[in-house]
Formats: sequence, structure tokens, C-alpha cells
Amino acid sequence: MLSFDEIQVSVSQWLSKKRFKHTLGVVESATHLAELYGVDVEKARLAALLHDCAKELSLKEMQKLVSAESYEADQELLSNGNLLHGLAGMIRAKQEFSISDNEVLEAIRVHTTGKVHMSKLDKVIFLADYIEPNRDFPGVDELRKVADQNLDKAVLLGFDNTIIHLIEQKQSIYPLTILGRNDVLQSCK
Repeated sequence: MLSFDEIQVSVSQWLSKKRFKHTLGVVESATHLAELYGVDVEKARLAALLHDCAKELSLKEMQKLVSAESYEADQELLSNGNLLHGLAGMIRAKQEFSISDNEVLEAIRVHTTGKVHMSKLDKVIFLADYIEPNRDFPGVDELRKVADQNLDKAVLLGFDNTIIHLIEQKQSIYPLTILGRNDVLQSCK
């Protein structure tokens, strides 16, 4: 397997400067959160580095990756690059870098949609993607504060922000996101 630095060089060539800057911010935030919540830091750094490795592929290229590997994906996932890039990124990480750690791969896969029974690593990558230092949206500072205090409450707030944003934009909400949110809500009670 390639080193982190070698993988980083490849990822930097696949992504625009802006997207790569975001990725490095996610690595920084994932490292902090992993240390704070007792998650394997190297796994968090690797998943963070690769979380958007397929983000700038065309939707057709993402669909081709998923189809070639015979992964099951529903029509909503397959027709939306904002959702599909997690699964496509997981496949790309396996193919290009021989990543075989299922925890790392799963964190890449679900970093946008979430899911029921998210692992701590899944939550760290999901949240790091939201709060990385380059993000600037209403509520991000509050989300960063909560992230330093309680992982589950921060993930719940991230889900809530996503769902509210999608409603305001009159967009559909991916069912797994709702199920993931409800599952984390139970952890917060």
C-alpha cells in the first residue's frame, strides 16, 4: 500500500485546488476529532483524505465505477452525484490504492448520506466534512463548539442542518439520511 503522502499527491492531482484545500481541512478536523473521541487517528486521516476522491468525476464516471463493481445502489443515489460520490470514492480508494480496511471504506461511503448505526469513525468523517476550517455558513461556529463537546449531538446537528437546507432548497431528502438522523437522535436521549 502507498504511504499517506503518496496517496495525497494522487488526490491533489484529481481535485481542483479549492476541493483539495477542503480535503486538507477535513484531514485536519478529522485528526482533531479522532484524538478527542478515541478513534484511530491514522484511519481517520486516510478516510478524510479520500472522502471526496471521486467528487469531481462526472456523474457518468461515478455510475460506471459503481456498475463495474456491481454495488447495489437505488435510483436516487445513482442519479445524484452529491450522494453518489461517497460510494464512488470508496470504490476508487479500493481500486487505486488497494485500501482494504472496511472501517475506512465505510466512512468514505457514508460521509455525505450517513446511515443507521454509524461507527465513531463514520461520525468523525461526516462531521469533519462539515466543520473543516474552510467552511463558512450560518451555524458552523456553533457546530464546531458542539463537536468539541459531544460527538453524537454534533452529528445530530449536522443532520438537522442538512435536512433543513434541503427543505429550504425544495430538494428531496435521501431516506438513509433521515434514518441515520433518527438513529443518532436515540443516542442523544
